[in-house]
Amino acid sequence: MFTGIVEELGEVTAVEDLGDSCRFTLRGPLVTEGAKHGDSIAVNGVCLTVAEHGGDRFTADVMAETLGRSSLGALTVGSPVNLERTVAVGGRLGGHIVQGHVDGTGSLVARTPSEHWEIVKIALPEGLSRYVVEKGSITVDGVSLTVVDAGPDYFTISLIPTTLALTTLGSKGPGDPVNLEVDILAKYVERLLGDGRRPAGAPSLPVEEPTR
Repeated sequence: MFTGIVEELGEVTAVEDLGDSCRFTLRGPLVTEGAKHGDSIAVNGVCLTVAEHGGDRFTADVMAETLGRSSLGALTVGSPVNLERTVAVGGRLGGHIVQGHVDGTGSLVARTPSEHWEIVKIALPEGLSRYVVEKGSITVDGVSLTVVDAGPDYFTISLIPTTLALTTLGSKGPGDPVNLEVDILAKYVERLLGDGRRPAGAPSLPVEEPTR
């Protein structure tokens, strides 16, 4: 489990095409400190498993499913990446609950600079807009952000100087893809509510008598 608070801006140092998958080697001195085989590290918001590690680098295998549902397939040697280790039990939940399971890829539409921050507009893939609400949480390339405005096929976010300087979002341009993970709570609520009817065999809820 992650929180969407990027720990380090890393870099892709090698890409090995394995046909139906890829093996990435990534540099990240902070996230590899104390890393073990099998650990999870979020790379641009995608939860990957450490296959090998040494020095300030680690390798991770990325399956075809992940390549198809995320923007990792577009990474090349030298690409910057947002890195985050899993949150320790008892650690601070600085962002929101992030699984590292990408729901789809959006694309950056426009950037509107201000004196101290930027408003960024991102196009939503079909089917995700129902999970995005104004002032709600969304993960963009592994960064936990608050939605400023939620439209039918887009949303906007406000990026502070720290986010611009320490994550890949500071250098993304119009047309660039971004990995999106919506708030898991929204998906669970939708699943539980369904069409508003109780599941077959479910007990009726007790009705409270009005207070007199």
